Amino acid sequence: MRILRAAGYRVMPWKNGGGTTTEIAVSPDGAGLEDFDWRISIARVETSGPFSSFAGVDRTLSVLEGDGIMLDITSRPPARLTPASAPLPFPGDVPTRAT
Repeated sequence: MRILRAAGYRVMPWKNGGGTTTEIAVSPDGAGLEDFDWRISIARVETSGPFSSFAGVDRTLSVLEGDGIMLDITSRPPARLTPASAPLPFPGDVPTRAT
């Protein structure tokens, strides 16, 4: 078991440049946005806009705090997520927009 401390988290810009994310863990260690096997991160979504595309990556989104978020995922009905919602899985390469 490895203890992860907040001081060791990596803060980086979103792939689309629209904000920042705090990366808690990634495999392999030190992997970037183009070559990770898996990653856990926390992002603060403060404005509407598109999600970054991650081809070949399955994403799962959970809302940790706040009023929630509305996701428009191509080929799906809009989904409202709140802290009480179950995690929402979706393909990382499907156009997705937060409103």
